[in-house]
Amino acid sequence: MACTRTTPVNPQTFLTKAGYGKTTLTSPQKQILFSQGEAAEAVFYIQEGQVKLTVVSQQGKEAVVAILERGAFFGESCLAGATVRTKTAIAVEDSCLVRIDKDVMIRLLHEEPTFSELFLSHLLSRNMRIQADLVDQLFNSSEKRLARVLLLLAHLGEDGKPEAVIPKINQETLAEMIGTTRSRVSFFLNRFRKMGFVHYDDKLHVHRSLFNVVRHDWCPSSG
Repeated sequence: MACTRTTPVNPQTFLTKAGYGKTTLTSPQKQILFSQGEAAEAVFYIQEGQVKLTVVSQQGKEAVVAILERGAFFGESCLAGATVRTKTAIAVEDSCLVRIDKDVMIRLLHEEPTFSELFLSHLLSRNMRIQADLVDQLFNSSEKRLARVLLLLAHLGEDGKPEAVIPKINQETLAEMIGTTRSRVSFFLNRFRKMGFVHYDDKLHVHRSLFNVVRHDWCPSSG
């Protein structure tokens, strides 16, 4: 008798429920999800919250390589043969996550085209962001790099809204993301505030006018 194909997996349903090879996690702010050097055995998906990925050099210098939000996967290097984590993942705020065993993830990518398409879209978007970050680090001043990070965190490039509130993030983390010091970040933020590009109350509000800083004709301050 011919085999009948099971109902295709709905990615959104799969990623919101626990099941075989999946574990739902509630992670409080600052909880370490995995550390650099640990065994790499699973992929994670963010249902709610934020996660930052950091790396530490052999000299002990730490850098933030990504701030990930709802809808992002991370830890996927295990699918390409990595046996240990090359980064540390930390919850930036209280977060809800799904942990997917490596074997289950591989099976889904082979057998479920809809899920595979979703994951491939994530990888392509991440790759484009990494390339843009590299160009930013190579050619732009730290002031422009900070402006770009704030605009990305605010998602102001995605629609026509005039301003947005960025997720809670401290100046030290911003400094690690753009490769400068916390004091320089503070200086640039104050400069942006005086020019009307951002404003503070209990949160940081970013205005579309901040795009002026990332334009090629912007005259940056030193640093």
